[in-house]
Amino acid sequence: MASLSASGDSGSGHVRLPSIPPELWRALARHGLLVPLLRQSVIAAAVADVEVSEEESMESRQAWGAANRLGSTEAVLQHLQRHGLQEADALWQAELPRRIQRHCEEHFSHRAEQRFLARKNQLDQVIYSLLRVEDAALARELYLRIAEGEADFAELAARYSQGPERSTRGVVGPVPLLQAHPALAELLRTSRPGQLQAPLRIEQWWLVVRLESLRSASFDPEMRDRMARELFDEWIDEEVGLLLAAHPPA
Repeated sequence: MASLSASGDSGSGHVRLPSIPPELWRALARHGLLVPLLRQSVIAAAVADVEVSEEESMESRQAWGAANRLGSTEAVLQHLQRHGLQEADALWQAELPRRIQRHCEEHFSHRAEQRFLARKNQLDQVIYSLLRVEDAALARELYLRIAEGEADFAELAARYSQGPERSTRGVVGPVPLLQAHPALAELLRTSRPGQLQAPLRIEQWWLVVRLESLRSASFDPEMRDRMARELFDEWIDEEVGLLLAAHPPA
């Protein structure tokens, strides 16, 4: 039998998982189920000792029932039967998000701000209007019509733009600023809200761009939780990698 163990700095020491017979290991891998199983098993081992109060457990059960659209005891019982679950399994599913959150707070929150600062440029959100065409003269004409108030940006984007933004009347976002082409991202970063930019050439396109809003990411409680969860997810990936490396395909 394949004994599974992994270690990492999750704050909970070594993670040890139940053994998986080699033939079952191969079957899970063949059907794309091995890595998801290992991930969930690592998570379960990491958060097993997290305490949940009775009140928190009740709130978790209510949220789980609402998420699964289970409005009655009969519906819950049918759900358990359809999914091969016992009540203890359902309770585990219900409490798992809270257990993960508490584990992240305890073991990863102290590194959350450092991660935020390293990723801040990737977290800034932007909304902008975009109109792209391949003809430089057309781009200049459309830019002047917007700049002089002869036409509405949204109407021209819906009519002339040759990218997917045409379906949104030119509006893009909110999206991470760095999701845009580097040249466009830099233009947006240095723009003022409402500022219309002269046509910019990127590859085969001529772009007319107007910044609508730029929201700089801040390290608030929600962001702290997000960064802590990212660190937790990275740790899980590392643990799964160790498990797979320890049991290479035969």
